[in-house]
Amino acid sequence: MKLEVLRFSSQIDSTSGILFETTNGKRTFLCYTIEDEQRDVKVWGETRIPAGTYKLKLRTEGGFHNRYVSKYGGWHKGMIWVQDVPGFEWILWHTGNSDESTAGCLILGSNQTENITNKDGFVGSSVVAYKKVYPGIADAIESGEEVTVNYVDYDHREGGKFLLPQVPRSGSGGGSVKKFL
Repeated sequence: MKLEVLRFSSQIDSTSGILFETTNGKRTFLCYTIEDEQRDVKVWGETRIPAGTYKLKLRTEGGFHNRYVSKYGGWHKGMIWVQDVPGFEWILWHTGNSDESTAGCLILGSNQTENITNKDGFVGSSVVAYKKVYPGIADAIESGEEVTVNYVDYDHREGGKFLLPQVPRSGSGGGSVKKFL
């Protein structure tokens, strides 16, 4: 399974994005996302993870996992956990409403308020989005399938050029980035 987070608006305190499944070269919308803002120098608990492709696993210990088992019962098999992020640990996908709900993690939501006038950004109906997105990803991980996510900085200028995602092609890793002036 291949997933993609397109980050389209990084403001003073948050980043708004969209989560897609990109398996088989087809982009399918899953939900909206909110996370911390982009920073060139990491500030603990206030910085989104770097763009790139990461493997996902399930974390079956820790406070979030224990709370979610109590809250969601038997279908919760572990927290979606982003692996091997340089300079970051314990990056999870979970519920919340704004960048205040995260310390580098990804918050899922069914609707979104822009983060230009609302500096913390906002995603609503987070539990609804989590219940929709989580089971398919958890099942794929548990079945032994490799599950990856590509975070694409559609909102950030690097060297004066905009970074734009390319549509995944069948048989490719998908989610590559093409530079435009």
